[in-house]
Amino acid sequence: MSEPRSIIAGTESDTADVVAATTAAAEAFTAYRATTPTQRADFLESVAAEIEADREAIAEAAVAESHLPEGRIAGEVGRTTGQLRLFAGVVRRGDHLGVRIDPPLPDRAPLPRADIRQRQVPLGPVAVFGASNFPLAFSTAGGDTASALAAGCPVVVKGHPAHPRTGFLVAQAVGRAVEKAGLHPGTFSFLLGEGYDLGQDLVTDPRIKAVGFTGSRGGGLALVAAAAARPEPIPVYAEMSSINPVVVLPGALGGDVAALATAYVGSLTLGSGQFCTNPGLLFLPRGEAGEAFLAAAADAVRQAAGAPMLTPGIAAAYASGTEALRGAEGVRVLAEGSAAGSEAPAPQLVEADALAGPVVDEVFGASGVVVRYDDLDDLLPHLERLEGQLTATVHATDADTEAARALLPVLELKVGRILFNGWPTGVEVGHAMVHGGPFPATSDSRSTSVGSLAIERFQRPVAYQDVPAGVLPEAVRDDNPWSLRRRVDGELE
Repeated sequence: MSEPRSIIAGTESDTADVVAATTAAAEAFTAYRATTPTQRADFLESVAAEIEADREAIAEAAVAESHLPEGRIAGEVGRTTGQLRLFAGVVRRGDHLGVRIDPPLPDRAPLPRADIRQRQVPLGPVAVFGASNFPLAFSTAGGDTASALAAGCPVVVKGHPAHPRTGFLVAQAVGRAVEKAGLHPGTFSFLLGEGYDLGQDLVTDPRIKAVGFTGSRGGGLALVAAAAARPEPIPVYAEMSSINPVVVLPGALGGDVAALATAYVGSLTLGSGQFCTNPGLLFLPRGEAGEAFLAAAADAVRQAAGAPMLTPGIAAAYASGTEALRGAEGVRVLAEGSAAGSEAPAPQLVEADALAGPVVDEVFGASGVVVRYDDLDDLLPHLERLEGQLTATVHATDADTEAARALLPVLELKVGRILFNGWPTGVEVGHAMVHGGPFPATSDSRSTSVGSLAIERFQRPVAYQDVPAGVLPEAVRDDNPWSLRRRVDGELE
């Protein structure tokens, strides 16, 4: 019998590697899911420490592979380790186990009540697909990996081909933490591959029980279809496309309009627009103040320069998307910045008469669409026609309170996060954050890929009825050895 092993690939993986990694993950699951909250939390903190120990080499590789600036990558390292430590804290508290206990009522009439206890258990091995635009925070040891490991699920990562060296270095750091914690080597594996087949092999492998993905709508839907077609369908948590509408209400134009417009363009062009929360659609009141905003925004775009995009393929897709947008009926180009070659295309701002065709398609990059409106009755139908989004932003003052109240119920049905008087680029990692939304922003809007709620994606509830005390899992025992907060007979204790 061969020794158990993980796969941490620095070169192209194949189907045999998928089988080896998923087999090892399945073998690791029994022992890993049985770890105590303290053991699992210590392991997650060790992963963070190992990444920090290799911070310099990881950052150097990420800058070289992604074209992102050092400051951005330094922030991503901090966010990645911060997420791991956040989930360590979640595991130690144990709230994610959702323990509920209904004590027996033997004398209840007309029928007695059994002793029923409930907790959340991990699903099993999880496949995680690294994202192109976040080589650290949404990739090898990013939020999907951290939350799955926190839930008690071994992880097999398919590293993104845009940053293979970065992924490999981070994977090695995770592997060291696995070894130091004395965990089964199959607790974590890392595969590399550019082709479509490797991802399909991973998602359709019967040992994989859930999938985390961040990327394009086409890529996400292909994984959803593959997972649904399995003899045992599994959940795919895919974050896909979003144009993140911004609504400027009239009161917001009563202040420094130029500053507001400049801030909008700053968010639009940040990181070459390669954020899933990029504000690609803006609703602006008609009138003199709206014209002033538009003029200032156009001027800011003209002064903006293109920066290298993550990959030639992403740059080509941006060029194709902006060309389709410019050619759409009722679309007028308001401003264009300067390009620095084909892989650093120019930012652009256009105005559209209606939400149709390419106007509502995500253009991954620094491309913004402005739609004008007369009043609230004109605006609301536009919002109601939108697809699901990750975010919606409202700029308003106290004078807009009634209009804002009318917007909120509409936006709640369209997005996962509503923010006021800010910009959607930048997602806080915390307990209250939702980074998700109705389709096609995500394939499943009931959770989030950022924040502590993300752990719930990789768990399911189990009830224990009249199970003998000596057999019960620790989380639901009467003596509560892990000191968990639990809901007993409906009351939190």
